[in-house]
Amino acid sequence: MFSVKGFLQRNGHLKYVAPVMCLMMVLSIIPTIFLIVASFTNYQLGWDFSRAKFVGIDNYIRLFTGADTAFWHSVLISVAFMVVATAIELALGFWIATLLNNSESKLKPLAVGIMILPLAMTPSIAAQVWKLIFNSEYGLLNYILQNTFGFSVTWLGQDMAFWSILLVDLWQFTPFVALILYAGLRSMPAEPYEAAAIDGATSWQMFRFLTIPMLSKLIYLALLLRAVDALKLFDTAFVLTQGGPGNATEFLSLHVFRLANAQNGLVGRASAVAMVLLVIVMVVSRFLIKRQRRAAEVML
Repeated sequence: MFSVKGFLQRNGHLKYVAPVMCLMMVLSIIPTIFLIVASFTNYQLGWDFSRAKFVGIDNYIRLFTGADTAFWHSVLISVAFMVVATAIELALGFWIATLLNNSESKLKPLAVGIMILPLAMTPSIAAQVWKLIFNSEYGLLNYILQNTFGFSVTWLGQDMAFWSILLVDLWQFTPFVALILYAGLRSMPAEPYEAAAIDGATSWQMFRFLTIPMLSKLIYLALLLRAVDALKLFDTAFVLTQGGPGNATEFLSLHVFRLANAQNGLVGRASAVAMVLLVIVMVVSRFLIKRQRRAAEVML
């Protein structure tokens, strides 16, 4: 016969994790269940849920058949932003981490401290600062360009808004990737490099066959964290452009916001878009986690 007391005695750790599990259930599982249910209804903001009608997969059909004309555009720019931002942040982060690891300067602690500053700012505050920098009339970037090269750029205009948001993301989160990889470089043993040097290996060969494999778990961790964050981007884009001009920067998260808040509170349709975003995040996360585990098995 099942005994609660006996179960708790056999699993003594549960009393320590139970509060966190309950909190996660309240903050994550329950809202997700509501999201799934709402995506199959015509529920609108402010309604009593009893007014909502079950519409089956109509909300999803609307998305994938193109009735929601902005949906595929949002998917495209969200995925493009994730790929470009993650790739550049990984490349720059690796380069910065290598410079820090090879440097013996006494200013290294200062450099690390400066790198932490963007991470200490919330994305919304960072975006407010960059919005002033991007200002077409009195922004710092255009002041420099005008006085140096004689021209200025409409940074938050139709053609440049996407790249401006990307620039802010690179500024804020490249140090995050760099610090993760720098910690990995500092923890790597010296013996494999010494043996490779004795065997006549070049710097590129040591980087390709020693550094990359030994850092693979951290590389995939950085990719996972940044890819998921880039897919869910909201704060920076909302503060800088609110999805505009037009829908040039209406990422999936902003599309959800517009449907649920700015278009008569179409929570049912917005929930369907949010479910698509959730599935994309899960697929990307699963792929990177499997790659990380495979890399760990190869190292073993």
